[in-house]
Amino acid sequence: MKSITWLSPLDAPEWFPPLEQALEEPSGLLAAGGDLSPERLMAAYRRGIFPWYSPGQPVLWWSPDPRAVLFPDEFHCSRSLGRTLDSGRFALSCDRDFAAVVDGCAAPRAASPGTWITSEMRAAYLRLHQLHCAHSIEVWRAGVLAGGLYGVGLGGVFFGESMFSHERDASKVALAHLVAMCRRNGVAVIDCQLPSRHLSSLGARAIPRRQFQSLLREHINAPAAPFCSPG
Repeated sequence: MKSITWLSPLDAPEWFPPLEQALEEPSGLLAAGGDLSPERLMAAYRRGIFPWYSPGQPVLWWSPDPRAVLFPDEFHCSRSLGRTLDSGRFALSCDRDFAAVVDGCAAPRAASPGTWITSEMRAAYLRLHQLHCAHSIEVWRAGVLAGGLYGVGLGGVFFGESMFSHERDASKVALAHLVAMCRRNGVAVIDCQLPSRHLSSLGARAIPRRQFQSLLREHINAPAAPFCSPG
C-alpha cells in the first residue's frame, strides 16, 4: 500500500520522492511537510510537483495523473471572447501588480468561500516574483483591476497557479494574453494542474503524467524570452 512521504525543512530542498509513489486517492498526493522556500518550490516545479493545501494543514505536494495542460496553439477562443478582445474594453499589463492578482485569486467566491492561498503561500509566491520566477497578468477596466492570473515560468513551460474575475470574461482575457505571450516567447506548455470542464472549454486537455514529465524534460531548460517582452 502506498503512503505519502513526510518532508522535513532540514531535507535538501531538491529532494522529493519518486512520482510513482503518489497516491491514487486522493489522486496525485505525493508528500507532506517541508517548507515553501524558493529553492524547494523551484525544485518541485522542475519535477512537475506543486503545493496545494488548506489552512491548518501541513504543506501538501501533488503530482496528479492525468495532468491538465494547454498547448498555446490549441487555445480555443470563442466568438464571444474574440469580440471582447477586439472591443478594447479591457487594458492589459504584465507584472504590474502581482500582489493584487494573488489577493484577487485568494478572495472568497460564491462557489468557494474558503481559499487555499494561505498567508504562507502568498508570501512564498511574492518571494518568487521578486526573484523573477513568478509572474502575473492583470486585466484592467477603467483603471480598476477586473481580473488576472499568476503562475511560475521556467524555460519553455508556464505553470499556471490561479486566476480570477471581477467582471465577465476578465480571467479568459488574461489567459488569452498569456497564450499570446507564450506563442511569442517560445513557451511550449501551459500547465493547468487539474482537469476541469472550464479549462477544457478553453482548449486544455488531460494527458498522462509520464507524458507531462517528458514535456518537462524537453522544454524546462529551453531558453525563453523575458516574460513581459514587448509584442
